[in-house]
Amino acid sequence: MKNILISIVIIAIVSACATPKTKVALVPTVKSIENDTVRIANDSLEYEVIIIDPGFTNWLNSMALPRGYYSQTYLENKNRFYIIEWNSRAQQPNRFNPNLYEMIINYEPQINYGYEVNYLIYNYMIYFQNRYHQRLFGNVPPR
Repeated sequence: MKNILISIVIIAIVSACATPKTKVALVPTVKSIENDTVRIANDSLEYEVIIIDPGFTNWLNSMALPRGYYSQTYLENKNRFYIIEWNSRAQQPNRFNPNLYEMIINYEPQINYGYEVNYLIYNYMIYFQNRYHQRLFGNVPPR
């Protein structure tokens, strides 16, 4: 649970950073840090996403559909709905587990975060929903 909190905090901090509103082709750096930490960074856009959750890296490598399976538009649309519901739950700590939804994610749909960022956020949302038995939006693939 503590790792989820750290993940949410990091995603919120990253998405809160000021970024240009122009579309830019992104080539983010993706690194594995320590055991189950995934870091996505693009210095030119001044953002960084760090996902820390035990088992996510293993799940991503073994269960997630490969990169390129979904289009970037598909991933952006799904992420938009997932994050809207996530933020709604984060704002209702008396109704939803505050250990799962600690912070709001500032995901701006008009910013082109690139394929890799959207791919990892989408897959984290699938992993999160399956692992913690949550339903953020629509049917979740049972991977």
